[in-house]
Amino acid sequence: MIQVTKSYLPDKDKYKKYIDVIYKSCQLTNNGLLVQELEEKLAKYLDVENIVLVANGTLALSIAYRALNIKDEVITTPFSFVATTNSLVAEGLTPIFSDINFDTLNIDPALIGNQITERTSAIVPVHVFGNACNVEDIQDIAKEHNLKVIYDAAHAFDIKYKGASVLNYGDISILSLHATKIFHTIEGGALIINDRSLVEKVRQLINFGFDRSGSILNAGINAKMNEFEAAMGLCVLDDIIEIKKKRKRIYNLYSQELAGYFSFPHWNEHATQNYGYFPILLKNNKQLLRVQKALNDNQIFPRRYFYPSLELLPYVKKVNNCENSQDISERILCLPLYDSLRLEDVQRIIHIIKDCSL
Repeated sequence: MIQVTKSYLPDKDKYKKYIDVIYKSCQLTNNGLLVQELEEKLAKYLDVENIVLVANGTLALSIAYRALNIKDEVITTPFSFVATTNSLVAEGLTPIFSDINFDTLNIDPALIGNQITERTSAIVPVHVFGNACNVEDIQDIAKEHNLKVIYDAAHAFDIKYKGASVLNYGDISILSLHATKIFHTIEGGALIINDRSLVEKVRQLINFGFDRSGSILNAGINAKMNEFEAAMGLCVLDDIIEIKKKRKRIYNLYSQELAGYFSFPHWNEHATQNYGYFPILLKNNKQLLRVQKALNDNQIFPRRYFYPSLELLPYVKKVNNCENSQDISERILCLPLYDSLRLEDVQRIIHIIKDCSL
């Protein structure tokens, strides 16, 4: 069976050495030494200044909204994993969906202005599949209307834009470090915070509102990463260059063999790739279902990222029709991609797709 992704597991003995450290200290959570070490190493690797690790990426979004005092309406993309929308709804915010660019699949800056009202407080764009948004245009819009920008960068681990980390854009960027991601901590997330004065507030918000003295200053929750997850992250980070190298080889094979058969999202020319996903755009939903069934019949399970278009969810306010997002969501399929996927299996996937797509 070949799933769309497979979690990377590092050397077991290396992981056990970190577990021994945890057992010796008896500190399992509450900003332990391994969490602190991972924050330091990630900040250096990603070339960011302020990073705070948390329990998962969805909580990272929720904490970002609280830290920036986001209220009322938030403009976001309809083409993303449902956690982007659910995090807003869970915080009592109203997601206002603005359609995507047909080529990049990211939120289209040219359309954002149409959704801004006196109740708008923020923009939450997504670097879809790690493809960097048009960050300059989004920043100009935010500045003109005095809006905060929180980037859902769940897919954008290690993405560079014009030579620097794309995570440095916006007021806060968040990462998902879930087991399915290119870099993971089993479960986990992170906030990259551009305003140093917000870092202590974020640390309070993820720890029930406690400050360093033990006083309760904010209505915080428990969103802390534990030591066992940090231990996994430290192991995976040691191997990340090799992980990316193997994934790139698979990504390039798909690209070469499927060119001319399908179209692919247009990548930001100023941005790097991390080879986290390989989406293909089929002609229509009928062709997608035919390809999906052929793969499933061979015990190969791609994923419909992202379906449905999020403005169609029954519990959100629908104020406009996002035609581009609806069209793309009906005919996009992400193919299996992970470091241990054998090249002969990639060729088999390619052969099945070509055969049934004609």
